[in-house]
Amino acid sequence: MLALDAVDVHYGGIHALRSVSLTVNAGEVVTLIGANGAGKSTTLRAICGLVRPTRGRVSFMGDDITGLPTHTLVPRGISMAPEGRGIFANLSVLENLEMGAYFVKDRAQVRDDLERGFSLFPRLRERIKQNAGTLSGGEQQMLAIARALMSRPKLLLLDEPSLGLAPLVCQTIFSTIDAIKEGGTTVLLVEQNAHAALKHSDRAYVLETGSVILEGSAAEIAEHPRVLAAYLGE
Repeated sequence: MLALDAVDVHYGGIHALRSVSLTVNAGEVVTLIGANGAGKSTTLRAICGLVRPTRGRVSFMGDDITGLPTHTLVPRGISMAPEGRGIFANLSVLENLEMGAYFVKDRAQVRDDLERGFSLFPRLRERIKQNAGTLSGGEQQMLAIARALMSRPKLLLLDEPSLGLAPLVCQTIFSTIDAIKEGGTTVLLVEQNAHAALKHSDRAYVLETGSVILEGSAAEIAEHPRVLAAYLGE
């Protein structure tokens, strides 16, 4: 479904990604793990057009999408719940969700997708008329994910969905990732909570200073000595 081939990204004089290659197959949950500054979020930004690669190729469903504007990728089937959530604080929960369906013309589909979001996150239904800025951090993360799903993406990009959340809320988020996969959506996950992310993934890549240093099944990565020492505290 998705392939990055030798992608480089520069921010001015900073070489943020160095020849990053990875693949995501339909139906998978694939996780990128690594320390702060490793290039995980930059990888997602390169996929969805927020930064333009200086070298290499990004392809989606067989088409070259390298550097295409972000707004053209949502109708193609890519959606992201960004780091920091990016919710519209002065809009209601319902209005935020409707913004996620901006490109959807079928109102029946919008209603169906609202129900899907509420079934994944019942708390959002309870707060449907509430301004999003008044939600808790966990509720805002639920809203960001539900909003990203409103365009019925083939590929969902999740950037640090558990960041700053209480352990119980993190469990809810990761359980929802399982449900999203079961519903037929492919997921590329960036996550610092390596232990939880690997438990809910099929495959993983480890990034270090902008380069892929390890790749394999989630089980293989979880048992790798380098990962155990650096990310799993063993």
